[in-house]
Amino acid sequence: MLCALGASVCFGTATVLQAIAARAAGPGTESSGPASGDAASGVDAALFLRAVREWRYLAGLALDGVGFVLQIAALRSLPIYAVGAALAASLAVTAVVAAWLLGVRLSGIEWGAVAVVCAGLAMLGLASGEEGDRAGSTALKYAMLATAFAVLLVGALAGRLPGRARALALGLGAGFGFGVVEVSVRLIESLTPSTLLTNPATYALLLGGGAAFLLLTSALQHGSVTTATAGLVVGETIGPAVVGVVWLGDRTREGLEWLAVLGFAVAVAGALALARFGEAPADDGAKAEPRTT
Repeated sequence: MLCALGASVCFGTATVLQAIAARAAGPGTESSGPASGDAASGVDAALFLRAVREWRYLAGLALDGVGFVLQIAALRSLPIYAVGAALAASLAVTAVVAAWLLGVRLSGIEWGAVAVVCAGLAMLGLASGEEGDRAGSTALKYAMLATAFAVLLVGALAGRLPGRARALALGLGAGFGFGVVEVSVRLIESLTPSTLLTNPATYALLLGGGAAFLLLTSALQHGSVTTATAGLVVGETIGPAVVGVVWLGDRTREGLEWLAVLGFAVAVAGALALARFGEAPADDGAKAEPRTT
């Protein structure tokens, strides 16, 4: 569980940095005329190229890399539902970091939501058993690969939707992409090169993670990011948790199923209450310098 919480801290802090950089990168030339290409489809690949020139985005990428390693370690020893809830809790980390470094003011309700997330994770920590012992079927591996391609399709179609629906589609797409990563890690039995190259889950992990990252970067710069982040939380928690329980054998400690379900629901509900922090520091960060201690 420590690895899952460590990943949450890394991802939550990275969000603060990447949201500022995504907004600082600006819309480029797309604001001067009708949208075209990737911008029209809801996925702005050029935005990523502009954002990586910002040091804060690069720092966020480094934290994402550390978080991803910790996430893999957690998924190798914990049920997917526990890891997914911990990753959703990164929004609580984002809120606290934004309040500490950038002076973003949290309401009493939002501080309460942070406490709710922590309570939910504590319940999950007490109730979680070991990871499931079932090997994923070949059909499940190809299903993850198909889902990864579907994430790309969501991005391509998102630009045709009105603002709020577009943000939700981008967020859900990114969430499903990150969910593909969570499940695919469990479907990779061996790290030997020959096995990796012939395992569909390897390509599902790479494609799903890359597509999700691209959709999330676009969501940070376009539309209602609060709506997008809510979609992200739902997409990356519920589906993977169901796959883990139904197809991979994830279980809880004996007699504590109710506590695991309650903890999962509480942690996700608390994260949804903090959804605005998907873009929390973006506007404030452009006007204020980080605090120093």
